[in-house]
Amino acid sequence: MPSEQPSVQNLARFKLPENFRGRSALAVQFWWFVQATFFRGSPQLLYGFRRWLLRLFGAQIGTGVIIRPSAKIVYPWKVSIGDYSWIGDDVVIYSFADIKIGKHAVVSQKSYLCAGTHDYKSENFDIYALPIVIEDEVWIAADVFIAPGVTVGKGSVVGSRSSVFGNLPPMMVCVGSPARPSHPRI
Repeated sequence: MPSEQPSVQNLARFKLPENFRGRSALAVQFWWFVQATFFRGSPQLLYGFRRWLLRLFGAQIGTGVIIRPSAKIVYPWKVSIGDYSWIGDDVVIYSFADIKIGKHAVVSQKSYLCAGTHDYKSENFDIYALPIVIEDEVWIAADVFIAPGVTVGKGSVVGSRSSVFGNLPPMMVCVGSPARPSHPRI
């Protein structure tokens, strides 16, 4: 008769750390309602309206930022986007920790910036968050995954469908899974 294996993951014991979301549950739910209705339902050309909504909920949004209505931002009060940056269709900004996107940066369609994860070694499946920094003039191409704690250096390009699990240097074209520098941008 096989012996029973010890539990490696017991979700009944999971607890969200105090103030993990950065706002009350009510504020979070209100934002999610506003995002699902007014933000997502806004016409494509109402970039100023979406910037206003994000600022209303505590995001730091620069001048001329373009955010598509299908973008999803989990906690806007943990997000900063610099002047003239673009956030494409279906981008997910999973802002469990601070996510800073610099000036003149592009995060292309279907990219996923994930600032939170779980400790797979913890039976309680403890959650934690690490900030993400996308520096000025970076281009995150289509369908890129950026992991918690990553900094992408100024002026870099991250090629489509790459997965970024560590910091990337400035002014490099980086590709692959995991993404690695391929050659200088200029």
